[in-house]
Amino acid sequence: MVDNHVLRQLFLDVESGRVSPDEALDKLRWQPIESISDFARVDHHRILRQAMPEFIYAEGKSPEQVTTIMTSMVEQTGMGIASRVTEAHYQAIRSKLPQAVYQPVARLVTVGGMPKANKGQALVVAAGTADVPVADEAAGVLRFLGDSAQTLYDVGVAGIHRLLERAQSLKDADVVIVVAGMEGALPSVIGGLVNGCVIAVPTSVGYGASFGGLSALLGMLNSCATGLTVVNIDNGLGAAAAAHRLLTRLRLSVEAEAINR
Repeated sequence: MVDNHVLRQLFLDVESGRVSPDEALDKLRWQPIESISDFARVDHHRILRQAMPEFIYAEGKSPEQVTTIMTSMVEQTGMGIASRVTEAHYQAIRSKLPQAVYQPVARLVTVGGMPKANKGQALVVAAGTADVPVADEAAGVLRFLGDSAQTLYDVGVAGIHRLLERAQSLKDADVVIVVAGMEGALPSVIGGLVNGCVIAVPTSVGYGASFGGLSALLGMLNSCATGLTVVNIDNGLGAAAAAHRLLTRLRLSVEAEAINR
């Protein structure tokens, strides 16, 4: 943790003009790291560097470990998010943080969240109902991060008319996250229809030859839709984080343009 004396001196330096506010902010970007027992080192200032806090990946961690990490994050920043949680994780978290919200389909637990942004629109598209858990993870993370996120589910290529009747939603989105299993064709279709950023998420949905999502992943990586971005299998959180980075830069550009007018 940053020592109080160090912080006080930094504030005094800003007040006296020896250090500019931007220089002070830069000094704070890299601290503090909080060690929690022997199993975690929590990065409380990641939000200053990346415009989003550290995420807690719950799978493989005990309910007690996830609860301890989440409690520390909430105490320091007023917010926290854990992915791939189970009911046992949630019950342990709730015992310490009764305000925690559980999203069982998305397997997310959140406390608080970032302020809502008034610019930038994300759209999360799921090819089939079986892909919804991954899509819900992406949408839930985006909303926790303060982004506007709409959803469009069960519009896969087996019934392409279901997608085309929602063309306006596709057109309005600044970034589209497309979640698909089986052969993973939907991102290529959407990538050929819109001028916004398209982030593809292969899922492990499918019969034997889908190889747990590998077929969808390879199909997306070999897409003929130029500029398609692909994340790992079932990684809705990663897609949401990438979309949030894009939306953050978009908002900063809009704000800078407004200031310079």
